[in-house]
Amino acid sequence: MLAILRKEINSFFSSSIGYLVIALFLILNGLFLWFFKSEFNIFNYGFADLTPFFTLAPWILIFLIPAITMRSFSEEKRLGTLELLLTKPISGWQIVLGKYFGAFVLILLALIPTLLYVYTVWNLGNPAGNLDIGSTLGSYFGLLFLIAAYTSIGVFTSTLSQNQIVAFIVAVFICFVMYFGFEGIANADIFGDLNPTIEKFGMKHHFDSIARGVIDTRDVIYFISITVFFLFLTVVQLKKR
Repeated sequence: MLAILRKEINSFFSSSIGYLVIALFLILNGLFLWFFKSEFNIFNYGFADLTPFFTLAPWILIFLIPAITMRSFSEEKRLGTLELLLTKPISGWQIVLGKYFGAFVLILLALIPTLLYVYTVWNLGNPAGNLDIGSTLGSYFGLLFLIAAYTSIGVFTSTLSQNQIVAFIVAVFICFVMYFGFEGIANADIFGDLNPTIEKFGMKHHFDSIARGVIDTRDVIYFISITVFFLFLTVVQLKKR
């Protein structure tokens, strides 16, 4: 698994993919948070708070993570190297986890520089340091769980086709449905008393819960279950070959 993980990380940074992903994530967030006059602009928000960042980041990651993971197995299929990889003396889980953690580490590296936002908002407060650290840490933990789930979905969809664009579109669709779809259905008030229950199936409900600064085991179990479920489907898809 570690050999595959190193190979994935090296492939990201031996080309422009790794640098491009990190740059895009930081530039897009930076433009919306500090330059564009919108509801996400921290200067216009009126509070020394990072809520705009944690509201915006999940939507950017819906597109960014599938763009990273779409090549995980699609590229192996296209080049005909997947069969060679499957003949190696390693299990399907080791292959999948190597690919998975390669993409996860790349997104994690893109997230680390955003700690500068925390420092900046900390100093923008009146007085300086007027920042809810508990909520901020909770939101970062929520983002980590969200990234883990998005990445597992992206790795899974990359096994469905050797066409990377197809893998990307399917991953974006599933991530969108899992993040906002259930809340959208609940807000439409179609199922009456079942709406609160339906909303709990969505990632946004659990992400918002963690972002309040109190990490509930139910939210943690939810994200771990989603991540493991899609990794399991990925292994099943590999075994079919």
